[in-house]
Parts: sequence; C-alpha cells; structure tokens
Amino acid sequence: MTAINPYLIFNGKAEEAFNFYKSVFGGKFAGIQRFKDMPSSKDVPKGEEDLIMHVALPIGKGNMLMGSDAPESSGKVIVGSNSYISVNVDSKAEAKKLFNGLSAGGEIQMPLADMFWGAYFGMLKDKFGVQWMVSHDNKTQK
Repeated sequence: MTAINPYLIFNGKAEEAFNFYKSVFGGKFAGIQRFKDMPSSKDVPKGEEDLIMHVALPIGKGNMLMGSDAPESSGKVIVGSNSYISVNVDSKAEAKKLFNGLSAGGEIQMPLADMFWGAYFGMLKDKFGVQWMVSHDNKTQK
C-alpha cells in the first residue's frame, strides 16, 4: 500500500504546532526526536539542541502528520500559499470539531457550509500559517 504523509517544516515552532495538532486531532505522538538526540549532536549549533528533528502524529487509519524544525543554518522556512492539507471526516460533527479546533487563532478562508458538489466543506489557515481543507461527504451523512 502506498501512503502519502504531509511533512511540515517550522522555524522553531514545530513542538508548539504539533502539540496544537495533537489537541485538535487527539492521539499520541508515534515518535519525537530532537537535534540533541542525534549521534552527531556535538555539531548542532548552540541554542538549536532542543528543536524538533522529527515528530510524527498518527491521524485516522494509516495517516501520519509529520514535521520538524529548520535549524537557522538551513535558512528560514517561508510558509507558502500553494498547498493545503485536506482532511476528510465521517460526520458533520467531526468536521465542525476539527475546523473549529484548527481555526483557533488562525484565519477562516471559507466557513464550513454545504456545497453544491455534495460536501460539507470549509477552508482555513491555522495560527502557524498551514492551510487546511476540512470536508465531509454529505452522501455518507452520520
């Protein structure tokens, strides 16, 4: 089976962002490593030892949201506007819960609403600049 897992890079905010995502989606981290955990950690610049080298949060069945921090030596990460993470859920209630959680402190781009193509759908940018689409197929209404 092929899986696609979004991987998000942050400028020192990965831990805060992933704790936020964990509060929205629930669950536990499948793994979290810091730059100081690397065998070559003596080469990590001062002040970057506690940054997140890799974190993984299981979401739903077989899905994983992953990420890390970009050390300053790698250059600043520019959060782009050319991608969204699309989350498809089983009920309107779950869509509302995730949408409201993810949009806290962020910006709602398109409020959740019934759409002409048969979905309950909304778009937002979270407080970390990551863009999300939340969707429920009304044909499978629960």
